[in-house]
Amino acid sequence: MDCKQARELLPAYVDSEIGLSDARALEAHLETCAACRAERDAQVKLREAVAAQATYFRAPPALGARIAAALPASISTPRHSRRSASSAWGRWNVGVALASLVAIVWSMSIFVALPSAQSRLTDEIVASHVRSLISDRVTDVASSDQHTVKPWFNGKLDYAPPVHDLTTEGFPLVGGRVDYIDHRHVATLVYRRRQHTINLYVWPAAGDRDGAPKRFTQDGYQILGWSRDGMRYWAISDVDAPQLEALRDALTQVEARG
Repeated sequence: MDCKQARELLPAYVDSEIGLSDARALEAHLETCAACRAERDAQVKLREAVAAQATYFRAPPALGARIAAALPASISTPRHSRRSASSAWGRWNVGVALASLVAIVWSMSIFVALPSAQSRLTDEIVASHVRSLISDRVTDVASSDQHTVKPWFNGKLDYAPPVHDLTTEGFPLVGGRVDYIDHRHVATLVYRRRQHTINLYVWPAAGDRDGAPKRFTQDGYQILGWSRDGMRYWAISDVDAPQLEALRDALTQVEARG
């Protein structure tokens, strides 16, 4: 056993959580390695200090009584042993209940800490937008002609994204590219609003119904999401929120005209 392997096993060894064969190999190494012995001694002292100085909390008796009262009645026992058996059974029940309560609280804390699907999606959109700006890969096909941009997506996606030039509405089309959002390849249409870049991600809505748009602000960017006619749209930019609303209205009007 070398020092690297020994250092990896030391925490488990100090806590008496190591297998017999590993313990014997580690002890043989410690007999010949002063550095690893010093590390073992340091970990032992740290463990002892924590055990001596750590703050411990005991559940108040009233809590144990309330939990015990809420548990089902214990199985009846012979009269001569009922008191001792019920006492032991009650202590066991309280212990199990407390352990279950700790497990439930721990599980809930993990669940609460997990990011929501919406949060993960907005994180992906922000990351994609920022990458496009700092890598100079704003477009893979640069054109203001929707009849050039739309055919470019053929063969790159399993759907045909709606592409419109909105120059007359104040949002000239710059081009498009393919990104990976929400576990799939998606079309990204790039528009300009004066000197600002707007990335518009478009992919099939997968059952989403048309409804009120979703608005978010994250890392200084405005994000607007909506669904229409079987497609899902997410727009992001550093323009203010009303500008993204204006882009959405312009797209809606153009698509309504056919």
